[in-house]
Amino acid sequence: MTAPLGLEEAQARLLALAPQLSSERIATEAALGRVLAEDVIALRTQPPADLSAMDGYALSGDAQAWRLVGESRAGLPYSGVLTDGECVRISTGAMVPPGADRVLLQEDARDDNGAITAAPPPPPGRHIRPRGLDFHAEDVLLTRGTRITAARLALALAAGHGTLAVTRRARVVVIDSGDELSADPAACLPHQIPASNGAMIAAMLAPLDCEVNRIGPVPDTQAALADALARAEDADIVITSGGASVGDHDLIKPALTEWGAEIAFWKIAIKPGKPLLVATRGDCVILGLPGNPVSSFVTAFLFALPLLRAAAGEHDPFARTQKLRTRDDLPAVGPRREFLRAVEADGEVCLAGSQDSSALTALAAADCLIDRPAHSPALPAGEAVRVFNLRNG
Repeated sequence: MTAPLGLEEAQARLLALAPQLSSERIATEAALGRVLAEDVIALRTQPPADLSAMDGYALSGDAQAWRLVGESRAGLPYSGVLTDGECVRISTGAMVPPGADRVLLQEDARDDNGAITAAPPPPPGRHIRPRGLDFHAEDVLLTRGTRITAARLALALAAGHGTLAVTRRARVVVIDSGDELSADPAACLPHQIPASNGAMIAAMLAPLDCEVNRIGPVPDTQAALADALARAEDADIVITSGGASVGDHDLIKPALTEWGAEIAFWKIAIKPGKPLLVATRGDCVILGLPGNPVSSFVTAFLFALPLLRAAAGEHDPFARTQKLRTRDDLPAVGPRREFLRAVEADGEVCLAGSQDSSALTALAAADCLIDRPAHSPALPAGEAVRVFNLRNG
């Protein structure tokens, strides 16, 4: 029997299989959450001219007093050229007229019948945003593989881009399987539990802006699984939950084989989440997650999210980590790397509750995962541990 893979090796092998999605051009204002398929190169300079950073007076040269000769407003610049000793009233964001070399704050100015004085006068360059302060035309502002946030969307617009080339949305099918699952959470018989994994996984994928089609809950029969997989013919990625273990009714492997998929690898040396399965069918990647809800969540976090990011072409598909001190004593770890559900508070972490792989209460309370290497000794409170932040995953 092949030994379970380590986390990083399994992640690397999975991402090497990631489908290569084509690109499309869409309106920049519709690009939030999408991943750039091309660099964004500035088509204009920002600001396009010297602008005032404050409300006040644009002054020309050193003087005891400056003669007020006009006004420059945002969107309505002064049309003339200032000479030494002249000034114009100016508003924030307005163009600094030719000849002006500084801006006097409104609250520091005194207007004596059109003669503007200040004590002391501002030095040259004060309160002026020079042309190109932010960027110049032909600067590379965003690189291919960058996911568009609200601020990046604004930057692309400011750079003159009304459209952007982005990776098309991945088509993802999520299949929830298990005889014990009830589609109606309000109508469970004693031998049933509400089907929650499919909805949970779809919610985890939502920030990645992919097209998700949920199927299930699907009974634990070969025929039902075959029917569900047949409905995933056009998927780029198929994610199953349940049926990937070794029990008599864990039928994902044979169902995938019957569908024409090839198993790439199976079983990962992590806890929770050992029975993770990866397969391919043409360009489609199939990710078989365990059925226990915590195991399903953790493996989706560690594998499904990076896979979707890699398929979209993101630079760094993995979640960031940090070192924090633990408030709790942590037990020794066995042969599998463990991910403990935890809560961060005041720069420290504490366990969120029960670490059983079915305990949704602790998972719902958690905002991070403590990463405990295999064979780690018991760790006393106060020691630093590596933590995955679930809020940036």
